[in-house]
Amino acid sequence: MNTKDIFVSVQEVARQREYCRLASELLSRRFDHTPKAYVHTYGCQGNVSDSERMKGMLHEMGFSFCEQPEQADLVLFNTCAVREHAEARVFGNVGALKPIKEAKNHNMIIVLCGCMMQQEHIAEKIRRSYSYVNLVFGTFAVHRFPELLYRHLRENKRIFDVKEEDGKIAEGFPVWRDRSFKAWLPIMYGCNNFCSYCIVPYVRGRERSRLPDQILAEAKELIANGAKEITLLGQNVNSYGKTPDCGLNFSGLIRQINALDGDFIIRFMTSHPKDCSVELLQTMASCEKVERHLHLPVQCGSDRVLREMNRGYTADDYLRLCKKAYELMPDLAITSDIIVGFPGETREDFDKTLDLVRRVRFSSLFTFIYSPRKGTRAAAMPDPIDAKVKGEWFRELCFVQEEIAAEHSKALVGKTFRALIESENDGVLTGRTSQNLCIGVPGDQSLVGTFAYVTVTNAGNWTLSGKLADE
Repeated sequence: MNTKDIFVSVQEVARQREYCRLASELLSRRFDHTPKAYVHTYGCQGNVSDSERMKGMLHEMGFSFCEQPEQADLVLFNTCAVREHAEARVFGNVGALKPIKEAKNHNMIIVLCGCMMQQEHIAEKIRRSYSYVNLVFGTFAVHRFPELLYRHLRENKRIFDVKEEDGKIAEGFPVWRDRSFKAWLPIMYGCNNFCSYCIVPYVRGRERSRLPDQILAEAKELIANGAKEITLLGQNVNSYGKTPDCGLNFSGLIRQINALDGDFIIRFMTSHPKDCSVELLQTMASCEKVERHLHLPVQCGSDRVLREMNRGYTADDYLRLCKKAYELMPDLAITSDIIVGFPGETREDFDKTLDLVRRVRFSSLFTFIYSPRKGTRAAAMPDPIDAKVKGEWFRELCFVQEEIAAEHSKALVGKTFRALIESENDGVLTGRTSQNLCIGVPGDQSLVGTFAYVTVTNAGNWTLSGKLADE
């Protein structure tokens, strides 16, 4: 694959921006006021970033934004396909739009996009059962959103664009960010790993990396606009740089961003253990702007199950990686994802997961009961374990992690951390430390969006409380 196969051409981007102008003209005829858009995002930070780019397109078409679908002339749901529960929520919320459209705004435009819509059986269900939905497109058509909306407005008919194609990167579209001091910065898209339980490679396509110059230019713009935290995003950020003409791996990219002027911090997600190198850990340790937090999804502690998952590493590989990370960064917090009840998992397999959790001592875990995804290899595997048993295992895992988290938190009492203050509510500020731990401290609204030193005075399992260090 060469560069022209990965990037949307400058001419095509210009064409889509012209569709923004044409759509704006049609919208001005359809509505006697500035049209309002309600955008709701399901799923991961990558989806949030995609929504920011689509909101940029909507703003260029003349939309303002509102907080409730009842207020909207256009409702856009950017959907997630990773778990069954997320899909159920989407269908429920789409159903709730029907009476709003019928009773309050017959001209309301309903748009469904994202990972769910990239699946043929989902798109077909929308086509058959939700006739009031106007526009449906998948992840590969995001850059064509202006054209698709224009077609719907001009032709007054339903538009579906969910065909499977090679994913491309589109540069040059505006971005509408809801927060000024915290920013998502996508560096790559897609995934080549094909974990047997995961639908992402099918709905997001193969790995493709943005060019460093584009990333650095966006990072500089974010810093100039007041960003204090920049989170680098990708399905597997550790694979960054394999696109032709990229010229940098992930460690090299981090070093270049770290060297930019400004008082800001760097986070990143998500890291795949099989691609997490010692070089990356050394880069984290040596770059002063990179936070001391590594999210490294292990999924399971059993080598047999890891092979069935097609993860590409063993439990010992993972443990050695964590040991090296702690050696280089003693103050590091490691978090992880774990799937409970993968098809064929036994009690012996699960006990190995508990053992790994106790040995690594994660600061927190994101735990899930296995959810089959249509089209993945795991969905066709025998799954003899009763759901009740899986639930018992899940609760046992959560109990073990809660004990570890409580010990982690208790050890922090009396220590002082630099934290980014994110919000204020009734005189209590919420900040986030370098280790990605939340801490509440009394303070003034004026500190939101700034760094402050905070001393921990009390600790719960998952949150800390304290005071400003200069008090």
